[in-house]
Amino acid sequence: MNLRTIAAFAAFAFSALPAHAVDILTAKGPVQVAASPAKIAVLDIAALDTLDRLGIKPAGVPQKLYLPQLEPLKQGAEIVGDLFEPDLEALSALGPDLIIVGGRSSTKASATAQVAQTIDMTMDGDDLVAQAKERLSAYGALFGKTDEAASAVKELDARIETAKAAIAGKGKGLIIMTNGPKVTAYGPGSRFGWVHAALNLPASVPDIEAANHGEAISFEFIAKANPDWLLVLDRAAAIGSGEQGAKTTLDNELVAETTAWKKNQVIYLPAAEFYIAAGGVQSIQRVVATVAEAFTAAR
Repeated sequence: MNLRTIAAFAAFAFSALPAHAVDILTAKGPVQVAASPAKIAVLDIAALDTLDRLGIKPAGVPQKLYLPQLEPLKQGAEIVGDLFEPDLEALSALGPDLIIVGGRSSTKASATAQVAQTIDMTMDGDDLVAQAKERLSAYGALFGKTDEAASAVKELDARIETAKAAIAGKGKGLIIMTNGPKVTAYGPGSRFGWVHAALNLPASVPDIEAANHGEAISFEFIAKANPDWLLVLDRAAAIGSGEQGAKTTLDNELVAETTAWKKNQVIYLPAAEFYIAAGGVQSIQRVVATVAEAFTAAR
């Protein structure tokens, strides 16, 4: 290889590098990404929720956004599939600089990576709030929105402190999900365990199986656990399936025996925020605010 060839190769290699790159923390560890990508496609509702808080508008979004607050993001954006199946042709036509997946869409990361660099920003579990803050910092660094990200973290911390103060000394809680007539429970260490961990909410049943879809339970289980508080996720409402709602499912003699039911301490959580957009900074705030309001009203 002569000197001219070497010089040409070096010039090409240098030009192929991003003018400015940042290392951001993803679900798969640190990843280097070119800063301030001009055109992004996002296939994760939690990511969209957080990016929306930072004033970042994606060029590509899923067909269904689940949260009414995010519907304006469709204006001027291309539809690039859904949370379970990206439209690779639409993505290719869009030509994004970066694709963000997470949660339900994370299994398609290898497919979307054939179109453009893809990062997996999945969040769940006991430390979901810490992960949400990490994502805020990552997006802030990536898009030059560090001040906005820091402000969002302060807002979130303030909401959480308010909720912790309201919850303190007011009993134990049980998180359940209704799916039509079926009921599952979640405890510490589960995908929704962050409510116990971040808000210092004692668990009525601390040893619930930490399965992704929860532990299937009966109404007898709820009656025996006798929670002071029932925190309810209505999956049918979250996904818009039209199945029997949580209030109908839980309206029976066994649940009526619990302290939670007798004292009107049943909290119906914002469904899509809690289930679909878990980890989105605005969604976490709405969930936490709902919990704080209920506990504040309790005597």
